[in-house]
Amino acid sequence: MNTPTHFLTPQMAGLLDRIRRANRAPIHTLTPQQARASYRLAGEVLDLPRVPLARVEDVCIPVGAGVMCDARLYAPSFDELPVLLYLHGGGFVIGHIETHDSLCRQLALHSGAAVLSLDYRLAPEHRFPCAVEDSFGALRWLAEGGAATLGLRGDRLAVGGDSAGATLSAVCALLARDSGLPLALQLLITPGTSAYGDTASHRLFSHGFLLDSDALDWFFGHYLDHHQRTDWRFAPLNAPDHDEVAPACVVLAECDPLVDEGLAYADCLRHAGVPVQLELYRGVTHDFIKMGRLLKEAVTAHHAAGEALREALFS
Repeated sequence: MNTPTHFLTPQMAGLLDRIRRANRAPIHTLTPQQARASYRLAGEVLDLPRVPLARVEDVCIPVGAGVMCDARLYAPSFDELPVLLYLHGGGFVIGHIETHDSLCRQLALHSGAAVLSLDYRLAPEHRFPCAVEDSFGALRWLAEGGAATLGLRGDRLAVGGDSAGATLSAVCALLARDSGLPLALQLLITPGTSAYGDTASHRLFSHGFLLDSDALDWFFGHYLDHHQRTDWRFAPLNAPDHDEVAPACVVLAECDPLVDEGLAYADCLRHAGVPVQLELYRGVTHDFIKMGRLLKEAVTAHHAAGEALREALFS
């Protein structure tokens, strides 16, 4: 199927054309192990170079009873800083601290805050809701003294992520509200928020726009059973209510099958009285924020997300 390139910026269209000509095996034809290896090799090819920071430290943190997860701390100084818990994308099946290292450095640089990137457990070895439990467990650990052990502020926290990590972040914000854990911000970059992917954008951008419908089916099939897709911990639009959750910065790509559900979630939060900053980038696809070497929109989004974090965490 030919991509209707009139939706895309010239730079984005050219990149998609190069990807097609590379003729790589589609992700839905790979095993999870093969897909992870492929993503680890290519995950930062289009990212900005890894910017040096004062602190970059690998740690291992408790996230639940008998469960430890690796994490990586990024900080622009050794000051007692507020913290963003970052949850990487990758459809709950792929993705790793290494694939999102450059992005986390950019967020730390532009926000002035510390960023703790979590290597939560992946499906299919650890199916739903393991990733939810790990993510909220890490957030609770930070709030209950873990941040202090790192020389950071556990009373000034945000949660954020991209793609599947943004879904987890939205869920963590709801769980934090229900637990009385105060959050300054939820940073949701191209989130999935609905159960079945039946929006107009899913139909319009189902093939040829980087994140194909076959890939989404592959990710979700590995992550959870079909009947679980209405669970609000997978589809946060289905939560009973969204009142009094943390303010949100929602970063979306126009040519993304997930864009309509991202817009719907922003509208849902606003309807509940939650402050929302919406950033919609025209002519780019899912995962654009990790393409800073080629796309000016990615660099602009880094700055916008960093500024939103700065305002929320340091005010």
